[in-house]
Amino acid sequence: MGNLALVRVLVVMNPRATATTAREREVLVGSLSSVAEVEVVHTANRGHAAALACRAMRAGGTNAVIAVGGDGTVNEVVNGLLTDGVHGGVPALGVVPLGSTNVFARAVGLPNDPVEATGALLDALQSGSRRSVSMGKVDDRWFVFAAGIGFDGAIVAGVEKARAKGKKSTHTLYARVGFSTFLRTDRRHPHLTVELPDGTVREHIFMAIVTNTDPWTFVGNRPLRPTPDTGFEDGLAVYARRRMGTPGILFSFARLSGSRAKVGRRGAHVAYDLPTLVVRSDIPMPVQIDGDYIGEREKLVFTSASDAVDVLV
Repeated sequence: MGNLALVRVLVVMNPRATATTAREREVLVGSLSSVAEVEVVHTANRGHAAALACRAMRAGGTNAVIAVGGDGTVNEVVNGLLTDGVHGGVPALGVVPLGSTNVFARAVGLPNDPVEATGALLDALQSGSRRSVSMGKVDDRWFVFAAGIGFDGAIVAGVEKARAKGKKSTHTLYARVGFSTFLRTDRRHPHLTVELPDGTVREHIFMAIVTNTDPWTFVGNRPLRPTPDTGFEDGLAVYARRRMGTPGILFSFARLSGSRAKVGRRGAHVAYDLPTLVVRSDIPMPVQIDGDYIGEREKLVFTSASDAVDVLV
């Protein structure tokens, strides 16, 4: 990237991010202005971050787009950067994590603390340090770390409904919604089928999580790792849950947490390094992408794109 003290940077800032104050945002912008020519835009609504990133990519001259917010802001910025697909004119991606979970930032190796992450970003801007990472795509939308259909999607739908009523996005909210969703879930009749690129078909699936990296998510500082052997240098991975009994779920998710995750073969099918896969359902099922509920679907086509975006780290 060369001498980034002279580059142009677009800062896409979510003013509603859960872990920030106006003063902290001012300090961030001041720090960035010391090493680059900075344009700052605050997002006004859903889709605004993607539009801003797309404009910067197509206009040229912007060396990096920095997403200041949570995983939803990062997802939108990536979708804007990759509007025209993977190509050499895509600006680098920077992240200052200000969300409640910040899965992508933590997975790519950035500090979860926004002040420390800003320091790492400044160092990367000055040195030109980058990490090339893969991205996943489901139908026409890119995802940076995970997408899910079934129980996973239903939890995110419930959380978004609660947030629309004024609830704050916290790990406690996710746990409470997850528990109530589990009690309401049909755990006797699986509706999903997973089709792998080698022709293997996994039937009678209750929920499917497709990941672009590890971990899938965090509970506090504890990672949940249904596909622990995948990463940003690999293709996609899938965790296809085929049992939803209460004891089995509790035991399995306990084993999937922490630094030494163990994935049992009795309750789920797992496959790694997939260039593509298809998930079908015999009824419409809830879907989430990077923690964003997108509605119900009966078919999802997933693809992986290697070296899609360079991240400033």
